[in-house]
Amino acid sequence: MKVVLAYSGGLDTTVLLTWLQEKYNAEVICYCANVGQEEELDGLEEKALKHGAVKCIVDNIEEEFAKDYIFPMMQANAIYEGTYLLGTSIARPLIAKRMMDIVLEEGAEAICHGATGKGNDQVRFELTAYAIKPDIKIIAPWRMPEDFPFKGRTDMINYLEKRGIPCQVSAKKPYSTDRNLLHISFEGGILEDPWNEADESMWVMTKPLSQAKDEAEYIEISFEKGVPVAVNGEALSPAALMRKLNELGCEHAIGRIDIVENRFTGMKDRGIYETPGGTILQAAHRAMESICMDREVMHLRDSLIPKYATLVYNGFWFAPEREMLQAAVEKSQETVTGDVRLKLFKGAVHTVGRKSDLSLYNPELVSFDEEGGYDQTDATGFIKLNALRLRVRAAMQNK
Repeated sequence: MKVVLAYSGGLDTTVLLTWLQEKYNAEVICYCANVGQEEELDGLEEKALKHGAVKCIVDNIEEEFAKDYIFPMMQANAIYEGTYLLGTSIARPLIAKRMMDIVLEEGAEAICHGATGKGNDQVRFELTAYAIKPDIKIIAPWRMPEDFPFKGRTDMINYLEKRGIPCQVSAKKPYSTDRNLLHISFEGGILEDPWNEADESMWVMTKPLSQAKDEAEYIEISFEKGVPVAVNGEALSPAALMRKLNELGCEHAIGRIDIVENRFTGMKDRGIYETPGGTILQAAHRAMESICMDREVMHLRDSLIPKYATLVYNGFWFAPEREMLQAAVEKSQETVTGDVRLKLFKGAVHTVGRKSDLSLYNPELVSFDEEGGYDQTDATGFIKLNALRLRVRAAMQNK
């Protein structure tokens, strides 16, 4: 059997690589996606081949991740449960898609991942896999206790030592992390008690407020049809633009959140996230829309945000309902073109200016000093018609 394994080279996936060969006599193709996690990936292919993989693919998909996943999601202003910018959620379907591309290219029969049976990632990986190849075999070892009897790190280390397989294991962090171009997450360990404050030494992508710049910084972000294309007048590739905004957000301590969210599997989970560039981008996009989008289009799109965000969170990126919503979102963004000026200061993003050749903002209409073609007497009938049902109700109550 030929299996594509989601591989990082760490303890867990080194065990999986060996276990797949022993359990299934499998030909294992290791796959590692570079989505901006800033981890050292050099030597990964050599390590995988040394431990028995028939092939190892280290795949830089940062540009695709930003262009085809982060930016379309940002066009929708997707925020899960009002707080979470979906940093981990949006990376999973792309990683799973690339794994399935390799399955099809290599004629593999199965994929294997190390996601646990409690979390969301198992769902995100597998929904994507089934959407692409309905008959794919999925090996999820942590859901196979009879065949995969490991209880923790000690068992895994002993397993590798017995087979003479070296695996350098760093001191275990008191939490788990996941990083990409959009964010970094921290979960588990000492963070499982929602009363515990995260230690300042934990943070990676943002400076603490006490070390943030003491002077505000003004920046401009340019959009074309709801997609960011430049920062301070400099055209940037999607991934480069995200890195630039992450740097700016870091310096001003922007983008930290500490939340308890509802997992798809039913349990509540405490998560801590840093999303510096995404937080800046979301504020800028909202500001751009405010002068370019028709009121009813905006309100209708906004009513779809909870559904869209839930689909992303739950792993339904490749579902027809998400694709239908995306088409509506893209239509809503046709006029969202122009520039937004922001002030970054001490953890906050302030919108201070916006302009567009497609702006619907008419200063003459709203001015207190000019009529601007607006007949104020028209408001009398407008108000009376809107009040009709209220007046009828009041008359009935007063009888």
